[in-house]
Amino acid sequence: MNDVVGSHDILLVTLDTLRYDVAAELAQEGRIPHLARHLPDGRWERRHAPGSFTYASHQAIFAGFLPTPAAPGPHPRLFAASFAGSETTAGGTFVYDTPDLVSGLGKAGYHTVCVGGVGFFNKQGPLGSVLPGLFHESHWAPEFGVTSPESFENQIARAERTVRELPPEQRLFLFVNVSALHQPNWFHLPGATREAGDSRETHAAALEYVDRHIGRLFTAASSRRRCFAIVCSDHGTAYGDDGYTGHRLGHESVWTVPYAHFFLDPPLVDPDPLDPPLVDPAPRDSAPRDSAPRDSAPRPTETAR
Repeated sequence: MNDVVGSHDILLVTLDTLRYDVAAELAQEGRIPHLARHLPDGRWERRHAPGSFTYASHQAIFAGFLPTPAAPGPHPRLFAASFAGSETTAGGTFVYDTPDLVSGLGKAGYHTVCVGGVGFFNKQGPLGSVLPGLFHESHWAPEFGVTSPESFENQIARAERTVRELPPEQRLFLFVNVSALHQPNWFHLPGATREAGDSRETHAAALEYVDRHIGRLFTAASSRRRCFAIVCSDHGTAYGDDGYTGHRLGHESVWTVPYAHFFLDPPLVDPDPLDPPLVDPAPRDSAPRDSAPRDSAPRPTETAR
């Protein structure tokens, strides 16, 4: 990451509430082609979330604790605050001497931008202002939130505008919290009703919706220079699994999440033949080393997160 930071733009996308099993099934079945083309061998990596709900997990992620590989460690991290005795800080780790990754990248010359999604990013009160307050620039609007059937398209439009307005020489750290997977999500499945509510099937339909549009976000993020992208879930959610519903609880459906990181190349690349190629932080054949328009539907009512 010490070769990436300072030379690349960086994109972090959290697919809020996305379950690992649903993400893995859709990738295997060819139902999320735009995401799958960037995944090593077309598969998500299975990881453990650093928290069981949005606020806790993002506090950890912004401190450098991305979801941890679901295998015995230790697992060297991509980013870490300077901390004596850290067992997951390695030679390839970008180490910063600020309290969080966002300010660490800011100190390294990045303009940091947050495009919020769920309520913890809505800036409508002190709690909803903590996470977006870490960034130089932050955006949230009701049309980015969980009750909007077009939330992700609206978020992408805001991100595209931000990228267009940024000076070409300015490095960018862009964070997008995608709210579409979070309940309510019934309106993403044709034929589903508010009365029937959300289910594992509507959750999957929401991921298909995100996949249809995420290419636009990737294009914007890599439009100025090569971009290093991290796409993951912050936590999963239960739909009646073993009697559990929702998250902020200790169930496998909540703790196990999908993760991937990869490079996005700009549309036109004219590399200097004297510059050696950068090495991907993790080989493509091994696990990364870091711990259609819808039918119109009535506007749903937001439920407690």
